[in-house]
Amino acid sequence: MENPLTPLVHTRQGSVLGCSEDAFHVWRGIPFAAPPTGALRWRAPQPPQPWQGVRMADTFSAASWQNSDYCQQLGGGDPGRFAEDCLYLNIWSPATRTKALPVMVWLHGGGFTIGSGGLPPYDGKALAARGVVLVTVNYRLGHLGFFAHPALEKESGERVYNFGLLDQIAALRWVQENIAAFGGDAANVTLFGESAGGRSVMALMASPLAEGLFHKAIIQSSYTLPDTPREAALAKGEAIAAHFGLENASAEQLRALPADAFWPLDAPLKIAPTPIAGDGVLPEPMLDTFFAGRQHPMPVIIGSNSDEASVMAEFGVDLAGQIEKLRREQRLGLGLIRLLYPGVKGDAELGRQVCRDMAFTTLGLVVMQAQQRVGQPCWRYWFDYVAEAAHDTYINGAWHGNEVPYVFDNLMLSEPSRSYVNPRDLAFAAHIADYWVRFAAQAERRTEALPGPVNWLACVRGRDRLLRMGLNKHAGFRLVNRFMRARLSFFRRVMRHHVKLD
Repeated sequence: MENPLTPLVHTRQGSVLGCSEDAFHVWRGIPFAAPPTGALRWRAPQPPQPWQGVRMADTFSAASWQNSDYCQQLGGGDPGRFAEDCLYLNIWSPATRTKALPVMVWLHGGGFTIGSGGLPPYDGKALAARGVVLVTVNYRLGHLGFFAHPALEKESGERVYNFGLLDQIAALRWVQENIAAFGGDAANVTLFGESAGGRSVMALMASPLAEGLFHKAIIQSSYTLPDTPREAALAKGEAIAAHFGLENASAEQLRALPADAFWPLDAPLKIAPTPIAGDGVLPEPMLDTFFAGRQHPMPVIIGSNSDEASVMAEFGVDLAGQIEKLRREQRLGLGLIRLLYPGVKGDAELGRQVCRDMAFTTLGLVVMQAQQRVGQPCWRYWFDYVAEAAHDTYINGAWHGNEVPYVFDNLMLSEPSRSYVNPRDLAFAAHIADYWVRFAAQAERRTEALPGPVNWLACVRGRDRLLRMGLNKHAGFRLVNRFMRARLSFFRRVMRHHVKLD
């Protein structure tokens, strides 16, 4: 295979020149779609316009409009500048390669309202050093990415509300068409993401429009909140238009609103951290697809963290208040829950564990069972490692999102961990990144184990297995059977009725 001295690559749209950094070639800010501005706002992404000459690809693009302070506090760092013109991707590839490499495409989290593919924790060098081509993607956020209104429904063409998911699909199509020029194997693409990114991976596994565009999936800290129903999304769209003084708004009037007018909207006008069910992208709710075992068949890793309840306040959930509500309204249900959590004392701690497991942990069981229905392997994990110097800060374990710099082996690029990590923390991160890359390189339908510090066995032939990554916040790996099975089975039966934002 050709190993160019300079990172000059010819794509279908034109030539791009990236950067050489150490033993890697890096391309930043490659357009995978036309700018979704003007008449293209709230439309499916269109192919990028070809260009003449060589386009420099050495700078991250603008991110979709969002709250910068919020992203810096909770989303992984400074997202930089913002623009409606945000549909760009970034690529890291080993400068020297002898064969086509597995491709890993990352979808960032942030509740579908914050984040970008250029944040420091997502730097791809450490994964590329393990022999993959790493791609990170921007997509439309907030109301620019997820919006419904009767005026838009009247337009010709397929009904669409999930424009952000369509952006992700467009990026995957671009990868299929172009990644070979960057050293990647278009027939071996792993899609992975965390939080809203993990939820996006699940949505694309359920979407008829994404079939065949990726071959493996890693779902990190996705959640069981139901998709927004079409009727609720349409009502919210009309309320937003009225907020801007546009009763009975036309599509033209809506598209004339400033792009930066939407992200500051607060409840009840802000979007839910979920896609919208009932369009061409998600014809049925995502969870219905997995409960029925109709997802696209492929190998999957799925897991969550030991203190996912750390994000509940951002969802507006009062943890102790949830238990008090049960005490008032469903005393029998509270009694059953106490049986499932023996020894847990106090409403706050019980609420923390119940909300964590109902909203996050149970999804691993749901996906495992869906994978067994389609005859595909599923590797489950429970991430519970905390950097040694931070045990007093993370009292209840690994917070929502804490696993991301371990997955990318980027602890030294991530705040605040870079200020206190030690060699043992770095060694643990290396093991996690190794597992992810081995999955991308080796996992197939008949694969039953991933090598590592512990031979990570998949949940095949009805087996219920899970790899504990971190043991009570300390380093260690342990494979366990039927992890939390009683409580997760209970929550699986009731979550579609009881998991909601109100």
